[in-house]
Amino acid sequence: MSEKARDGGRAATCSSPPGLAWVRFLRNYGPIPTNGNLFDEHVSKALSRAKVQPVNLPTPWLGEMESHFRDGRPGSILVAGTAGDGKTYHLRRLWSGLGGASSKWASSASVKDLIVGQRRIVFVKDLSELSGEEGDEVLDGLERSVAGDDGASYVVATNHGQILDRLRRRGERLHRVSPLRDPIQTAFLDPGVSHPRLRIFDLSRAAKRSSMDDVLTAVADHPEWARCAGCPLDTGGKRCPISENRSRVNGSVGGGLFRRRLGDLVELSRLNGAHLPVRDLLALAANVLLGHPDAKEGLMTCSDIDRIQQNGTDDRASLYRNVFGANLLKRRALARPVFRTLSLFGVGEETANGLDGLLVYGSDDICLKETFARLVTADCLYGASPGYLAAQRRYLEGEEGARDEEGARDDGGEESFLDRLADQRRRLFFSLPADPGSPYQHWGLTSFVYAGDYMSLTDATETKKAVDDGTRSRIVCGLNRVMTGLLIENADRVFVAGSGGSANARVGTLCDTEIPARKTQGVGVSIRFDKTTQRPCIDVVVAKGTSPVLLDLTPIRFEFLCRVANGALPGSFSNECLEDLFAFKVRLLRQVEAARRLSVEDAEEEAQEDSGALDLSFIDINDNDGHGALRRMTVRVPV
Repeated sequence: MSEKARDGGRAATCSSPPGLAWVRFLRNYGPIPTNGNLFDEHVSKALSRAKVQPVNLPTPWLGEMESHFRDGRPGSILVAGTAGDGKTYHLRRLWSGLGGASSKWASSASVKDLIVGQRRIVFVKDLSELSGEEGDEVLDGLERSVAGDDGASYVVATNHGQILDRLRRRGERLHRVSPLRDPIQTAFLDPGVSHPRLRIFDLSRAAKRSSMDDVLTAVADHPEWARCAGCPLDTGGKRCPISENRSRVNGSVGGGLFRRRLGDLVELSRLNGAHLPVRDLLALAANVLLGHPDAKEGLMTCSDIDRIQQNGTDDRASLYRNVFGANLLKRRALARPVFRTLSLFGVGEETANGLDGLLVYGSDDICLKETFARLVTADCLYGASPGYLAAQRRYLEGEEGARDEEGARDDGGEESFLDRLADQRRRLFFSLPADPGSPYQHWGLTSFVYAGDYMSLTDATETKKAVDDGTRSRIVCGLNRVMTGLLIENADRVFVAGSGGSANARVGTLCDTEIPARKTQGVGVSIRFDKTTQRPCIDVVVAKGTSPVLLDLTPIRFEFLCRVANGALPGSFSNECLEDLFAFKVRLLRQVEAARRLSVEDAEEEAQEDSGALDLSFIDINDNDGHGALRRMTVRVPV
């Protein structure tokens, strides 16, 4: 080869990939110390330097905010939320939508004025940035606006606790209660309550499954990816792992299954009480696309791809492991709420015997070969990669160190087979077909085995459809086993039982009452959707004339009841859930006592009491089918 040809080839290799500026910009959204793009205040400067288009996220309430002022509605707007919910982003978009200049918004001032027609609007980017005097001035103006003064309207971004605390302290100084405090606090607790002159947009309530999907769409379908077309790192037999991850995220590969399963995890986390703001979801999306443990700070740029391809470590860029922060140091990953929350599902750590057998022996077992080819070999990059097959061979041949339980790397820096096995479980969670008849179920790879049933239950109760009989039976059976401490199989009724002493006793065979598992004439158990919590709840009425007793059915409580119904010991899964169920039992016992006081048979009961007779009901278990039945007896006590 001529010297000129060699120089030309070197120049082609060393030239910057066409998407380098965009990927570097996106990397700054990721979980790295310099992730300034996650803060809206820094995005404008970063866009100017990178010369790329911004990441535009949906703002479903922006239209209502704009129309509030364009239609001449009176009063002001409060944009509330936790850190990272996008409060400043919404204010910036509203400012631009109402005609505000970008240069003025980029100034360091936290309070900015905007004239729209004949109306003066005061924007407060963040109430927490204001000093005590400045904050009092803003709150004073907000009070006047809500009271009926149309001299100025306000748009204030604030955390929930910040504004309530400032109003409380201001009220103490002025020796009066702020007129804003009650309507704001009420709106935070009940979003259905509104005020005629104060619109409150609580962004923390907007975080749902759709938020994750919106972020993935904004990132994976961003127009800047067009720069990557024809990139030499993704042509000529080469496959760029960033491009591969993007194809799997946007559904070009896998049919969108990855997004749906990730959306399930985010939604279940929300229903379990975790709040993942948009800032965390953006960091997660960037990490999913760019994660690789051998890159600087665990996130790739285009400059890393050639080295990764030459080293043959493309498979370690797997988006399936990046979801859980496996590309980051464990300490750094757990410092991020989003990875800490997703780690609770145990994907990768939870084992399923059938799937583990397939992953370990499937390439050699004639009975498993076809399934192994379909579920593992078909994915030659993140499934049956050369690294995985080599580690599997060493493991099966019993090489020294290959079966290290700690999953440590060997001297050559290769990941152990057990580490790679965990990665394959993560991949299968996101790629197993949704086939109810298959022996391989993706929820079986998590610590929430019954999560699919929980999501079906949530959908059924929200849309007022019939609850699946199997799900209802497991809930009732789980309740009975917690109430009594006995391995009873009843799914047709609920025994409200105690021990005659402490209501928290683990075993209680003394039954106070039994109620039907389905409501009959207003008495019994129903499972309905609670609009306040956005979750299913168990609604129990023990007798006519008594108040219903509710149990908020979170995913973990549902999992607890189903596992107990399936034979698990209550305390072995969650002592916290067990205590919650005992508290529920205490409330039921109180309602049973209230029902007795309301009984119309007082005279007969008094006669029995006068004669020293005490009627008791004990639960006996049928040895043949495990069903419980009441054995009634009368005890006579000397008067």
